[in-house]
Amino acid sequence: MNLIEQAKKQAAEAVLDAYHAAVAAGELPEGDVPAVAVEIPKDTKNGDYASSFAMQCARALHMAPRKIAEALVAHIALDGTYFEEISIAGPGFLNFRLGKKWYADAVQLVSDMGADYGRVKAEHPEKIMVEFVSANPTGPMHMGNARGGVLGDCLSEVLSWAGHDVTREFYINDAGNQVDKFAHSVEGRYIQQLKGEDAIAFDESWYQGADIRELADDLVRLHGDKLLDLDGEERRRIIVEYGLPTNIARMQRDLERYKIHYDVWFRESGLHDSGFVKETVDMLTAKGATYEKEGALWLRSTDFGCDKDDVLRRANGFYTYFAADIAYHRNKFEVRGFDRVINIWGADHHGHVLRLKSALDALGLDGSNRLEIVLMQLVRMMQGGEVVRMSKRTGKSLTLSDLLDEIPVDAARYFFNSRAAETQMEFDLDLAVKQDSENPLYYCQYAHARICSLLRKMEEEGIRVPESADLTVLSEAEELALVKQISLLPEEISMAAAERDPSRLNKYAVALCAQFHRFYNACRIKEAEDAVRDARLVLCCAARQTIYNVLTIIGVEAPEHM
Repeated sequence: MNLIEQAKKQAAEAVLDAYHAAVAAGELPEGDVPAVAVEIPKDTKNGDYASSFAMQCARALHMAPRKIAEALVAHIALDGTYFEEISIAGPGFLNFRLGKKWYADAVQLVSDMGADYGRVKAEHPEKIMVEFVSANPTGPMHMGNARGGVLGDCLSEVLSWAGHDVTREFYINDAGNQVDKFAHSVEGRYIQQLKGEDAIAFDESWYQGADIRELADDLVRLHGDKLLDLDGEERRRIIVEYGLPTNIARMQRDLERYKIHYDVWFRESGLHDSGFVKETVDMLTAKGATYEKEGALWLRSTDFGCDKDDVLRRANGFYTYFAADIAYHRNKFEVRGFDRVINIWGADHHGHVLRLKSALDALGLDGSNRLEIVLMQLVRMMQGGEVVRMSKRTGKSLTLSDLLDEIPVDAARYFFNSRAAETQMEFDLDLAVKQDSENPLYYCQYAHARICSLLRKMEEEGIRVPESADLTVLSEAEELALVKQISLLPEEISMAAAERDPSRLNKYAVALCAQFHRFYNACRIKEAEDAVRDARLVLCCAARQTIYNVLTIIGVEAPEHM
């Protein structure tokens, strides 16, 4: 389904066959030659594909590369391949020129595959979990979650299109210190709401957001002052039982609005309640990976190259978040059988990477190779050339919900996916809402709508896209360049998956649409002779489908009208 790879394979096989033929003819010596590498050159004026095989063989064959190349060309057979000619350039580069059949097949492939065009079969398909966002359910989601959500969702989609079995997962941190802190925070505001600000000193370490006050207001409406009669532990239990599900429902609502749909919402509390955390820590102890000190249980992290050891169980008997995280990842690999796990984390978690992988190695789960951490850099929100930190509407830190009130969901998704995770980015709010070609999302959506408009107008004039056309008549430079750009989608998906970088598809989408506009401006359609007109209409449909598919992977609309 990847005609670029098929062409590379054909060229490599043709060169190797030519080498053996030249050896048989006594024109080249037999030697230990390398595998034939074929690439697409940056400058295709000499050929569409190129191989440096002759130069790679020079030492093994004790011959000048140019002489080797001449012998290969004399014996090469291009019949039955996608190539129509081969030539030699420079010291011995072999340059291949594609024939009309390749261009015709490339367009036909899009027509045949439709909405599945771009999907590829993985050479080694894996069962992969991508865990992303996983924000604490103690407050609203922030801009880091907004970027991580899109990167995780787009990466998941890319991996799926690249032939893997992918599960999207959100890890709910509903246990431990942050939940206790959350309960005390809401409790403090609840008491202040009923008894006044001076009734209880609000601890500076507690959560300070307006969302905490809103939950306290909810509790007053639901329970009045009845919770004041309960002891603190019971009161906080009721607060948690109301507050966490309320916040989780809000996160789910915001993420659905953001077009992010998880397969699994996994609760940390379940690991504790089932005894899985204790069991995991006991396994580490049995393997000699822990020791006791000052009443606490420690993991020998320094044995694995970490700068310090880590507490797994505190002196009070409570397990740390790190212990739960080890158990959670053991569950991913050992219980649910994922071949590979990819986590999208903020760059501030970089120190946690080696610790977690080492702990999994100690358990025999090969965390060093099977666990991948994509570290995401910070994002700066810009408007009017200035950094935006606060919501104009609420006066609070800008949240995901605030952002989606300010700009369209598609713009948020496209712009957050426009840079690789490891690069810092500036999100230009002004650019995101612009409706002109300066906005790359608008530029891509306009190209799709332009093709739809063209096809509608042609149909109104009685000219329909033919079910079949002679695609070998496509010969203009702009036509062939557009076909080449269309043919890159499977390759781009494979590369984006391999590099864990879905932002490649944003760049590809812009390049594809730019190439379509060049074709559209250079090649008349309605006025062309019938055979050429029909081929160009089929090419337009292929371009439309390809734009639609790549925008779908990114998770944005491909409108038919603009």
